[in-house]
Amino acid sequence: MKKFNLLLFFAFTISTVNAQENINDLLTAGVNDAKKFSTDYLAPASEGLAFGINNGWFNNAKAPKKYGFEISLVGNVSFIKDEKKSFQMNVADYENIRFEDNSSSKIVATALGHNDPDITIFITYDDPIFGSKEVSLTLPTGIGSENINLIPTAFLQASFSPFKGTQLKARFFPKVDTDDVKVGFYGLGVQQEFTSWLPADSVFPVAVSGLVAYTHLDGSYNFTDGQYVEGENQQIDTKVNTLLFELLVGTKLKIINFYGGLGYMNGKSTTDLLGTYRVTDGFLFSEEIVDPFSVQQDVSGVRATIGANLKLGFFSLNADYTLAEFDSATVGLNFSF
Repeated sequence: MKKFNLLLFFAFTISTVNAQENINDLLTAGVNDAKKFSTDYLAPASEGLAFGINNGWFNNAKAPKKYGFEISLVGNVSFIKDEKKSFQMNVADYENIRFEDNSSSKIVATALGHNDPDITIFITYDDPIFGSKEVSLTLPTGIGSENINLIPTAFLQASFSPFKGTQLKARFFPKVDTDDVKVGFYGLGVQQEFTSWLPADSVFPVAVSGLVAYTHLDGSYNFTDGQYVEGENQQIDTKVNTLLFELLVGTKLKIINFYGGLGYMNGKSTTDLLGTYRVTDGFLFSEEIVDPFSVQQDVSGVRATIGANLKLGFFSLNADYTLAEFDSATVGLNFSF
C-alpha cells in the first residue's frame, strides 16, 4: 500500500521506493555490480517518467486572441508495455553475483515489473579474516507487485498570448514531501501558430503551429534500512531534463476542434545514490562507501498525438491520445479569459 500511495503523488516513486528495498544491499557485491543492476532496473522507469511529464502541452493548434490567458488542470496516464517490465540479467556482466540455481541468465523485473516468484542471488565478498564469503539477497521487485500498469501524472498549466499567434506556457507541480519522498517539477514552453502570419488567417480553416517546451523534474527519497548495509544520510536523488519539439495541425471551428501533433522528445535522467554506506557482516568486517554511484540515462523518441477540444464559452474540455514508447491518454480542463 505504501508503494501505491506514493505512486499517486508522482511517478518518481517507481524508481525510488522499490529500488530502496535491495539496491543498497547490492553494494555488498561492490559498486560496479550495484551500478550495473541499478542502470537496467531503473531505465524503463526513467523513460516512462520522461515521456509522461511531456504530455498535455497543447490542447489546440489555434492560438488564442492577443492578451488571451488560459489556465488548465491536466491529468495524464502512461501505459506500461510488457517489454518495459523486465530485462535479461546476465551473470557474465557482473563480478560477484550468481543466481541461486547457477543459471547463466534470468529474466528479472525492472522497477515497472514484478518477480513472481522471488528471485534470489548470491553475492560473493572478501572478508579480511575468513576470506571469500557469500550472502543471499532477494532481487527488488517493481510496481507490478501492486498490479499497477500505468504511470499517472497531474499538473497545473497556464498560457498567455503577448501578441497575435504566440502562446507562452508554463506548467508546475508543487514539491510534495510525504513518507520521505520529495518530488516536484516545472516546465516552460512557447507555441507559435504559423498560419496567423497569413493575410487571410481568419478564413483559413486549418491552423498549423509549432511548439518547443522544456521540462525539469527533481525528487529524492531518504532511506536507511538495509539487511547488510548500514550508514547515514542515505538517499536516492533523481533529476530529469527534457526538450520537446512538436508540429501541430488542427481545425479552427467555434465549438469543437480536432488536433494532431507529431513530435520528438529528447532528454536525460540522472539518478544518484548518496550518503554513507557501511558494508558489514555484522561482526568483524566493515567497509565504508560514500556517494557510491550515479546513473545517467539518455531518453528520446518520436511521438504522435490526436485529440479533440470541446469549447463552451470560457470553459473547454480536451482529450487526446499519444503513441510513443509509452502510449498515454490525457484530459484537460481549460479556462480561458
